[in-house]
Amino acid sequence: MITLFLPVLYIVIGFALLIWSADKFVLGASNTARSFSISPLIVGVVIVGLGTSAPEMLVSAIASLQGKTDLAIGNAIGSNITNIGLVIGFVAIIYPMHIHSKLLKREMPFLLTITVGTICLLWDLRLSFIDGLILVSLMFTMLAYTVYETKNSSGDTLPQEILDEMPEEISKGEALKWLLFGAIVLVASSRLLVLGAVEVAQYYNVSDHVIGLTIVAIGTSLPELAATLAAARQKQFDLAVGNIIGSNIFNLLGVLGVAGLIGPTNFEAIVISQDSLVMFGLTVALIVFSIAWGKGKKAIICRLEGAILLLSYLSYMGWLLYKNVLV
Repeated sequence: MITLFLPVLYIVIGFALLIWSADKFVLGASNTARSFSISPLIVGVVIVGLGTSAPEMLVSAIASLQGKTDLAIGNAIGSNITNIGLVIGFVAIIYPMHIHSKLLKREMPFLLTITVGTICLLWDLRLSFIDGLILVSLMFTMLAYTVYETKNSSGDTLPQEILDEMPEEISKGEALKWLLFGAIVLVASSRLLVLGAVEVAQYYNVSDHVIGLTIVAIGTSLPELAATLAAARQKQFDLAVGNIIGSNIFNLLGVLGVAGLIGPTNFEAIVISQDSLVMFGLTVALIVFSIAWGKGKKAIICRLEGAILLLSYLSYMGWLLYKNVLV
């Protein structure tokens, strides 16, 4: 096991720096945007929203640049599976989530549509440059639509919760410093994480794709876990679930899109026949659990539903471990 010491150390340090630098990058970016008199709500939706997906996007870009696009694909799909199964499942067991926002209920069908559309796009077992261009274009379109909907939805609870979670205000000089330093550390920590993940994959003789689905996906989803848990603790349940929906949309459109633009590649059929189906199933489950079944009833993801999501996630991780490491 001595051979694994350095790769594991790279992964642990990479995760720690990735989470820290993503937070500092959002702090710098949001305050820099404020200094140019950009609407706080736009800053909250775009910059803070993208910030939680920055680890996945940077890891995807670095992996693709190094010819490890399979790791990037696994990271995108695995992060969506982790966000719903582990993050929502775990948090709902502790804090049952009451969903009130009409905006949020409108975004859920978008997530399902994008999930199905992405699977169809990848059905030929190739992530091409054109696929990447389509996905990234849709990401910017979705961002513009989300900003428009948020600004024009008076009386909805979600916009105010987004504003409440804005990073603290700092001076312009401090903002530029954290923007630059955060970006540099984000790139460096992503490179370190990818290096460690690839070496672990080689040690256990498993594919980069599986490492992306498991170790890397869990690590890059830690910001979502922290943000969702913090929002739920403050009873901002719309924001808690909204973080996950937004992150999953960014993962499919942004993370996969960047991977396609940088490193077009063919991939194994199991991505469609197994991994994408698990992602689709958990997405449908999240939507079903978020619906108020019956007139006058409140939409709530209860502890039992959280346990179902978490158990589904753990079962899938156990299956991957059994098939790729233990057998």
